[in-house]
Amino acid sequence: MPKDFKRLPSLNGLRAFEVVSRHLNFRSAAEELNVTQGAVAQQIRNLEAHLGIQLFLRLPRTLALSDAGLGYVANIRKAFELIADATEAVRPEPQHVTISVMPSFAAKWLIPRLPYFTNVHPQIELRIVASRRLANFQTDAIDMAVRLGRAPFGPGLTADLLCEQVIVAVGSPVLAEKMGRPLQPSDVQQIPLLHDDLALWPQYLGMILPGETPQPSKNIRINHTSLAIEAAIDGQGLALASLLFVAEDIAAGKLVRYFDTELRPGTNYYVVAPRKPRHAASVNVVREWLLSKSEPEHSDGLTEAD
Repeated sequence: MPKDFKRLPSLNGLRAFEVVSRHLNFRSAAEELNVTQGAVAQQIRNLEAHLGIQLFLRLPRTLALSDAGLGYVANIRKAFELIADATEAVRPEPQHVTISVMPSFAAKWLIPRLPYFTNVHPQIELRIVASRRLANFQTDAIDMAVRLGRAPFGPGLTADLLCEQVIVAVGSPVLAEKMGRPLQPSDVQQIPLLHDDLALWPQYLGMILPGETPQPSKNIRINHTSLAIEAAIDGQGLALASLLFVAEDIAAGKLVRYFDTELRPGTNYYVVAPRKPRHAASVNVVREWLLSKSEPEHSDGLTEAD
């Protein structure tokens, strides 16, 4: 037998109840709902009258859910989630995906590949948010992200390994020729070092010159890896960078590796997305494209995890 929907309480009242249950404050709930505080209080009174129970305990400076209110709100939230899922399912799939990435990843890896994505998937508009700030999938309207870290990244998220982070020392081939060949680890003290925000030089120097305290000729500090790489290409010094970022510059002869030593910090690049993305079909297309490491394919020296 179908339910008697006429006996259901007001949907606006239920919405007000759910919001108030989170804030435990009529004023804050009113701000979220964009109505007056009095309107919210009236919605709650009407709902309590309809149900014949008290949903909130009115305390001197706050509210508290009653035992009945605690049980009721859990089911109401599930009902709203079902409505939200049904609504998303019936809407046409949007033709855009917003992806959060670090600025250096955007500059050195993602943006050079965008023409290839557009050629293969012209129906999807890829929107890139390049920021060092960690994006929030719920509040920032972000569909997916590329993050440097260690999996897992949190409950409710999927994390697919894009590439292992392998750090190498690179510089201009012209600068290397001036130094003479073959280069020795101690030569690092005669070359300006380009430091970025990852601050990996002390660890790398400890690997190539164990037990020593090398003094480079000059330290230059740059807050983005991509800018440090450009300075290295320009012959201004030696940079530490992920092979993910410099493989194509090495293949093109713009950079050379100065030493064989590789630093593996243990943090890697992952494609991260909610387990239940808002736009699942489009997000899956972008995820698969990212993981395929589509063109450009100059990946000399690129090392992936097994």
